[in-house]
Amino acid sequence: MDNLESRVALECKEAFAELQTDIHELTQELDGAGIPFLEYRTYAMRVLFPGIEDHPVLKEIEVPANVEKALTLFGQLLTKKHFLLTFIRTLEAQRSFSMRDRGNVASLIMTALQGEMEYATAVLKQLLSDLIDKNLESKNHPKLLLRRTESVAEKMLTNWFTFLLYKFLKECAGEPLFMLYCAIKQQMEKGPIDSITGEARYSLSEDKLIRQQIDYKTLTLHCVNPENENAPEVTVKTLNCDTVTQVKEKLLDAVYKGTPYSQRPKASDMDLGTNTHTHTHTQLSASLLGGNKHHLTCLLCGPEWRQGRMARIILQDEDVTTKIDNDWKRLNTLAHYQVTDGSVIALVPKQNSAYNISNSSTITKSLSRYESMLRTASSPDSLRSRTPMITPDLESGTKLWHLVKNHDHPDQREGDRGSKMVSEIYLTRLLATKGTLQKFVDDLFETIFSTAHRGSALPLAIKYMFDFLDEQADKHSISDSDVRHTWKSNCLPLRFWVNVIKNPQFVFDIHKNSITDACLSVVAQTFMDSCSTSEHKLGKDSPSNKLLYAKDIPNYKNWVERYYSDISRMSAISDQDMSAYLAEQSRLHVNQFNSMSALHEIYSYIVKYKDEILSALERDEQARRQRLRSKLEQVIDTMALAS
Repeated sequence: MDNLESRVALECKEAFAELQTDIHELTQELDGAGIPFLEYRTYAMRVLFPGIEDHPVLKEIEVPANVEKALTLFGQLLTKKHFLLTFIRTLEAQRSFSMRDRGNVASLIMTALQGEMEYATAVLKQLLSDLIDKNLESKNHPKLLLRRTESVAEKMLTNWFTFLLYKFLKECAGEPLFMLYCAIKQQMEKGPIDSITGEARYSLSEDKLIRQQIDYKTLTLHCVNPENENAPEVTVKTLNCDTVTQVKEKLLDAVYKGTPYSQRPKASDMDLGTNTHTHTHTQLSASLLGGNKHHLTCLLCGPEWRQGRMARIILQDEDVTTKIDNDWKRLNTLAHYQVTDGSVIALVPKQNSAYNISNSSTITKSLSRYESMLRTASSPDSLRSRTPMITPDLESGTKLWHLVKNHDHPDQREGDRGSKMVSEIYLTRLLATKGTLQKFVDDLFETIFSTAHRGSALPLAIKYMFDFLDEQADKHSISDSDVRHTWKSNCLPLRFWVNVIKNPQFVFDIHKNSITDACLSVVAQTFMDSCSTSEHKLGKDSPSNKLLYAKDIPNYKNWVERYYSDISRMSAISDQDMSAYLAEQSRLHVNQFNSMSALHEIYSYIVKYKDEILSALERDEQARRQRLRSKLEQVIDTMALAS
């Protein structure tokens, strides 16, 4: 108990010290960093079609003249409001029209109508009005409206805000969001991160918190600039427990600071070399190979080459030196290679490397020749600790690990279980991390929930949509302020902001790792809780992320209420001003997507549900007056001729 108590005290003392010093360091280092905003089209595609990089709406479509004529006619039909509404309602009535289909159709329609934003807005308002009617008729609780993406209208609403809030993101909200992302990433990387499990010493998420004592040291490395070896070396802080890939990523972050992620080399494209090679076994292997010091090959650490004035070895996550213990194989770290503080290292593109350990026949032959001699030689501790070497028969069935072995055996932790602290002790680290990041979370929330910004007015789209929801509430005699509040929260914070906070890679050209994602999820949940009108009763069994921000949420809730109140008091936007605004947005982005390709994708749903759509148009009196069925049949016949 005495032992445990002293370790707990040390843990809390460390957490408090880190909290005080890191805030200053983070603020100092993040000031003035360039923000790599994505261009409008890439940003819109990531929200509308997440995970699909090469979508058809980005490409020209080559079709016969007949098909082009048919698609042009189909495009004209889609600009007839009654046809488009009937089309969407008919699709939604089909049992085989899945949730994925709803989202896809909503995004395709918005891309096809990118140049017709005033018309798209009118259609969206009608669909939302229908959704509200349906929600109230079905006796569902009104607060459930817009809670989930169960309709085309809800996904269209997300897309509508996506199109219209890009300028606000670039001019205003993007900066605090980017600063929060950078602060989380930087704070996580100050402590160990397990490259296999994604668990970290510093975290906002209890699920991603390393619950063990990991001994580590901070190493300051000097990286030769890969763009220019004669340029000044870049100083980078790493940890001796970092894997080689983690080190490469930290080096690339430092060397290419301010360069968009997609425009810089990837860690997998680079080799990491160091001139820190002081192991005794170097001399042993050199003597075994005849002492040729100009082509020195260390049998345990891999090939060494000369470039300029420096001799270096290639470091890798896995190589012939990787340690295996029973069926566990541990990734190589800086500590494994005995890299010391102040070492000079280099990033070299793989194709330019003199050797590549994975395909070096020389090292393989040398190993087979001298392996038994090395294993039985009177070797120093540094050599003995590296055996057994990896050989092909040992590789099968091994499990990789880095810092903790708990990813395959949740009930087992590496090391002596008796020396483990109870998991709650480590929750002080959640608090320390939260305190460090507090300013960045506050800045983002305050920017989003404010109607006055430096040189940037409240986006018209927000005022316009909130007024529309108030009109709908008036129409249905809903006086409950909680219901109105919830509609607005489900409409904008839930449908747009939570998505952006959790996925900053939708807005910026960056890479988001799993620990950063876990922390952003906690922030996004806190953001949503701040928009809720219900009181969360917290106890000792409540999730840690709820407890973590329990004292902050009442303050955030006040910001949200003030924000909604300020917007409702603003003068209404005239139809003329909104039309002009939407026309300008249409003009700016009319050529972002290939409308013919979008129409071709939408038409596939006409093919699938042809009979149901034709029947619906036949039954509808207004559709009959506009002869919409015969116009659609003309499109279908023209397409059929082409095929």
